[in-house]
Amino acid sequence: MHQTALERLNWDDLRFFLEVARSGTASGAARRLGVDYTTVSRRIRALEQALGALLFEKSRSAGFVLTVEGQHLLGHAETLESTLQAACEQVSGTRLGLSGHLRIACTEAFGSCFITPQLSRFLERYPHISMDVLPVPHFVSLSRREADLAITLERPERGPYVCSKLCDYRLRLYATPAYLEANGPIRSRDDLARHSFVSYVDDLAFSSKLLYLQDLLPGAHSRLRSTSVIAQYQAALQGRALAILPCFLAGPDPRLCEVLEGEVEVIRQFWIYYSEDLRKLKRVTLLADYLRACAELNRPLLMGESNEMAYLPAD
Repeated sequence: MHQTALERLNWDDLRFFLEVARSGTASGAARRLGVDYTTVSRRIRALEQALGALLFEKSRSAGFVLTVEGQHLLGHAETLESTLQAACEQVSGTRLGLSGHLRIACTEAFGSCFITPQLSRFLERYPHISMDVLPVPHFVSLSRREADLAITLERPERGPYVCSKLCDYRLRLYATPAYLEANGPIRSRDDLARHSFVSYVDDLAFSSKLLYLQDLLPGAHSRLRSTSVIAQYQAALQGRALAILPCFLAGPDPRLCEVLEGEVEVIRQFWIYYSEDLRKLKRVTLLADYLRACAELNRPLLMGESNEMAYLPAD
């Protein structure tokens, strides 16, 4: 009897297909799946044979590039994946409570100094959930499933995302007392012209929202620049320059003090979003709701009105 494509299909091959589509390479997919390169290649060939279609164009320069047929399959495979995840979550949830793995991407300082401390309570509430936190100073792709949920400075302009504003946060001008003592008092913006600043590398900043120094203080001089706000923070602590830093990062540190209080400050926003496909996963929506509650509770810290971090109860 002639077999249909559905009958020939090994459903597990779709898992390999998704990883190759997201990583763009068989070697990248192999690392994510914990197998070797040849296994990935063999499973992709088997899937293509079962479907009677070429799913990837392969080249040395571009890696594995989806064909038109591969692009069509990708949407269906991601829907199947999220449906299966939701089903497993629902079934296992009746016995073990909410479980599974989550990966959250966020900006460097916010991810390290705010999100990570707040997540300890979330993991206490849900002991069967595990978490990866990616506090990185660059863009992370949700469409390639590099993360399940992202917190960014800018709202995504397009894409099938569930997106909402997480919070506002304030940045101010900081220096060490030793720097101010060595370089004289700063009584007005005009005094700043003779001072050096730590700032971002303009052409390498991952968001235009970070390029606030020249807007606030035109002509400001930077002898040290970095793509990392944590590096800028550490540089400011050395007492050799001024830095515009998030209040939630610099405010609680007694080694820094605010310069020109109330005169030099900027407000930015964080946005939280995840793929529409993941709306059905309760662990994703619960994490998003939890982080929104954490941000609301800590509005005074984020806006520089308090130096104390607050925590939601664990239960």
